[in-house]
Amino acid sequence: MQISYNWLKQFINIDWKAEKTGNLLTDLGLEVEGINAFQSVKGGLQGIVVGHVLTCVKHPNADRLKITTVDIGTGEPIQIVCGAPNVDAGQKVPVATVGTTLYDEKGEAWKIKKGKIRGEVSNGMICAEDELGLGKSHDGILILDQDLTPGTNLSEIYDIEDDEVFEIGLTPNRADAMSHMGTARDLRAGLIQMGVNSEFITPSTSAFRIDNRTQKISVQVLNQERAPRYCGITVSGITVKESPAWLQNRLKAIGLTPKNNIVDVTNYVLHELGQPLHAFDLSKISGKQINVKTVEAGTKFTTLDGIERELHEEDLMICDSEKPLCIAGVFGGENSGVTEETTGIFLESAYFNPVSVRKSAKRHGLNTDASFRFERGIDPNLTEYALIRAVLLIQETGGGEVTSDVIDIYPKKIEDHQVFLNFERAEKLIGEEIPKETIKSILSSLDIKINNITESGIGMTIPAYRNDVTREVDVVEEILRVYGYNKIKFKAKLNASISKSSRFADHKVQQVIGNLLADQGFNEILNNSLTNPEYAVLNDAFKADYSVKMLNPLSTDLSVMRQSLLFSGLEVLAFNTNRRQPDLKLFEFGKSYHNFPGGREEHKHLTVFLSGNNNAESWNAPQKPASFFNLKSTVETVLSRLGISDWSVKPVKNAQFSEGLSYTINKKTVVEFGVVVKTIRNHFDLDQEILFADFNWDVVLELIKQNKISFKPIPKNPAVRRDFALLLNKDVLFDDIYQEAHNVEKNLLKNVALFDVYEGANLPEGKKSYAVSFTLQDENKTLTDKEIDKIMQKLQRRFEDRFEATLR
Repeated sequence: MQISYNWLKQFINIDWKAEKTGNLLTDLGLEVEGINAFQSVKGGLQGIVVGHVLTCVKHPNADRLKITTVDIGTGEPIQIVCGAPNVDAGQKVPVATVGTTLYDEKGEAWKIKKGKIRGEVSNGMICAEDELGLGKSHDGILILDQDLTPGTNLSEIYDIEDDEVFEIGLTPNRADAMSHMGTARDLRAGLIQMGVNSEFITPSTSAFRIDNRTQKISVQVLNQERAPRYCGITVSGITVKESPAWLQNRLKAIGLTPKNNIVDVTNYVLHELGQPLHAFDLSKISGKQINVKTVEAGTKFTTLDGIERELHEEDLMICDSEKPLCIAGVFGGENSGVTEETTGIFLESAYFNPVSVRKSAKRHGLNTDASFRFERGIDPNLTEYALIRAVLLIQETGGGEVTSDVIDIYPKKIEDHQVFLNFERAEKLIGEEIPKETIKSILSSLDIKINNITESGIGMTIPAYRNDVTREVDVVEEILRVYGYNKIKFKAKLNASISKSSRFADHKVQQVIGNLLADQGFNEILNNSLTNPEYAVLNDAFKADYSVKMLNPLSTDLSVMRQSLLFSGLEVLAFNTNRRQPDLKLFEFGKSYHNFPGGREEHKHLTVFLSGNNNAESWNAPQKPASFFNLKSTVETVLSRLGISDWSVKPVKNAQFSEGLSYTINKKTVVEFGVVVKTIRNHFDLDQEILFADFNWDVVLELIKQNKISFKPIPKNPAVRRDFALLLNKDVLFDDIYQEAHNVEKNLLKNVALFDVYEGANLPEGKKSYAVSFTLQDENKTLTDKEIDKIMQKLQRRFEDRFEATLR
């Protein structure tokens, strides 16, 4: 936000240096990020002097150039080559001397140098008004008053305004400070605490009067929820023209380009008082009627930028008897604005619902100075005052008569806030006691009305424009920022208590698993809980009706809470793969949100993503694409680290997987994982296979609390391994071998592993070869060869009987 210091001084008479004032504003919470110098004429006309043209003759080598001799008050006339058609002897003209810096229309600097033009020496430049920044004309050089003395600095003739502009990083909650008056109001409060009592001067509207009532406009507010207050008035007989210099300078200082006196006045009042206004061409209002209402969805409307937009059924519109004229609080229409032919206007000043304006602005991708303020909440009690202020400025700059009463439709007044401040609680929050009289003074300086004071606290009324001060703690914050955070002393002694928390606390378990996954090469991601409502249709499990919808969404793409962490993760995958980072291993801890018929629910999740190659490119290890079994290994590693076992395995039935598994314990799903279905991948333009695991973290936390950890000593006796090469029928699975082996020997058989599979030449039809290892161990003694051979013979016989196996 740009704040002009000269403009600020119109509200408060202060002679401090800008840096000192900026420091105070920062202490008050209006952080000054920079202070920029402004001149109404860039360069301040330095190096420009009055010249008297003594002679003017045609250039011998150019038809359109002339050679002049000019007296610039130095005693010796100088020669200047000039191409202006209106230059002539006897004129008083502005001369840019050698070394002077001028600025083009883009603000870029260029320096006047001594040189030759078509063979003739030129020691300066006779300037046009646009070259000096004094106007827009370039038809010829600027002719000055004949009474001026040669050599006089042009800066002494023209009134150049020097200003300093504060660049304030305004926080979203400080809607009350989005104007020069609001900033001045805070500055006054800060000055009072520093012992500087300065009058707060507001623009007077005592000169306002109604001239006649010949141009009445009928106004109907058909949607009072979206337009709680609506004011308007007509002004006729105006002249649309260029604004006076003072008005242009105010707008230019804060980075606005002047348009014409009517538009400039509405912008001026917007930045002066914080109240957006809109001027309609009176002749373009059909039926002399204004209707504030919504229109049918799909209605076409062309805005001032020439873009045709399709209106939403919730867009609040300002309409006449036939057509929409303006998107309320956001942007005007192409065919209702002020032009050079305008002679009468209907001036609007209103308080629109912040949520309604925000939705419309985001819906149409518009961000204007008006919507910026309406979205955050303006002062509903300033509406009529700002309207009258603007009318007086319009009459001052463009003439005209007030030709209607002030229309003010305000059926339900927006009330001020009632808050009680308890002194004891305030002291605890602040950390020290602030004198009661100081608190009272601060509150009064902020226009907060003191209703009553007791020994325990203060009852007060907060102005409606302070929509961020509604609680006791908000009042404490107001007191602190004006009193000064730097004045609060820190205690030398710091007390802290050690909190007792369970080792099963969610954050501790997350830390353990997060470190585990990071050690395996995974990167943690943290996505927005807000998501696109369109994602609900990508999976039958997620219904649009089950979405938790935002009342005031930032955009349509972020208007619901996510029902799954899958889609936000796929957005991350798409973002990275589009930037040539296809090999990804990601995980996220987060929540899903559901609006079920039985009520709203939140569920915690851990999600894991694998895509691309499983390992980095290396000279000694070929790259391999991440497979389902890599994901399965990761899933089981997580469960093993948490001590979770004995799960049941079922095929996954979730439509977001083309294939996968579901692990359940006690009929509760612990994790689902598999390959993401192609239709979902295609929605995010992801060509490569995506592997996804979704842990039900609530169930995981419940299960780990049931773990009973048992300890046993490490066996002192060695383990023995024996191998079989089994020739089996193709329909025999390794799991069959595994289970049968443990049935044969339950005590000494510690592990069964498959280390080779062969299917191919030299094997009988329908046969395959499994190479299986068996690990045997007795925890009490060393096994003898006789004992080992006996167990292996039993295993061989069982495999022969059960599976028709033979040893190769």
